[in-house]
Amino acid sequence: MQNNERDTDKEIRSLLSVINILLLVIGILVVAIIAMPFIVYKSNQADRTGQEISAGPDLKKDTTTYWAAPDINSITDSNLKKQVEYGKELVAHTSKYFGPNGSVLKMSNGMNCQNCHLQAGTVVYGNNYGSVASLYPKFRARSGGFESICKRVNDCFERSLNGKELDTTGNEMKAIKAYIDFVGSNVPKGTKATGSGFKDLAYLDRAADPGKGQTVYTAKCQSCHQANGGGVLNIDKTEFTYPPLWGNSSFNDGAGLYRISNFARYVKYNMPLGTVHQSPQLSDEEAWDVAAFVLSQPRPHMDVPKDWPDKTQKPIDHPFGPYADAFTERQHKYGPFKPMLEEQKKKAATAK
Repeated sequence: MQNNERDTDKEIRSLLSVINILLLVIGILVVAIIAMPFIVYKSNQADRTGQEISAGPDLKKDTTTYWAAPDINSITDSNLKKQVEYGKELVAHTSKYFGPNGSVLKMSNGMNCQNCHLQAGTVVYGNNYGSVASLYPKFRARSGGFESICKRVNDCFERSLNGKELDTTGNEMKAIKAYIDFVGSNVPKGTKATGSGFKDLAYLDRAADPGKGQTVYTAKCQSCHQANGGGVLNIDKTEFTYPPLWGNSSFNDGAGLYRISNFARYVKYNMPLGTVHQSPQLSDEEAWDVAAFVLSQPRPHMDVPKDWPDKTQKPIDHPFGPYADAFTERQHKYGPFKPMLEEQKKKAATAK
């Protein structure tokens, strides 16, 4: 009888031991599950810190105070604020109002102004509007005359949006101008905002190579802009989530981004999306080559016979002749550009 009791006690102790072990394992698992989000968070923070450290030297050296757009909420006049907000909406979602299915007019290719002027024209070196109000009206060599802000906006409608001119007396143009004026209202008249336009990019010693650029495009651009360069429309087909880089829905060959230096500088310091100018993801060669590839693809043509009436003022990378020099049209489009610069310097020295 005693033996049976001892055996029972052993079994009970063994069972309790197993239960204790299971409870311990369960406890550990519960703690691990609870702690996992914190571990992941800390890991991500460490990764970010590592990235910041790796990018740190470049970022720390840049002590420049760049232009920043003022806050629309600072506008005290309710009517002006409403107009400026509408202007921003038109810039950010142009296609909804003027695209193929536009609610105001059907007059453009479906791209938005902010596809070229990032975040409604407020990104440093993202082709922003910081200096527009301070520098316009101004003389532009491309047209050979003085241009107003409205003329400049319509240039974009006709070229980058491959559309038609907007009525300069209408509510929409007035709203766009009001927004551009407000965005640059913190820049003194006659001065250029620090960080406006495009950031400088050194010319290559060779011509930009569309073949090499295709490799860059496939690796770093295609996932958003697609293999056919046609971009990606949003769900309701009112605008592009990722804009087309060539084809019928893209900017035409009269647009400013059709100049390879503009396109290369734009992608170098802004692409892939999310890149900041202090920490670019593309090398100089990649930027020039991918620009050459994109600009070698078919797109709408615009006849602009009156552009650059003074051929000596035409940029060296303007892709269409006639020119004031003997370099070929292909070299003007893809380079190398340094020999052209040297010739310009020689002519300038001789003229003196």
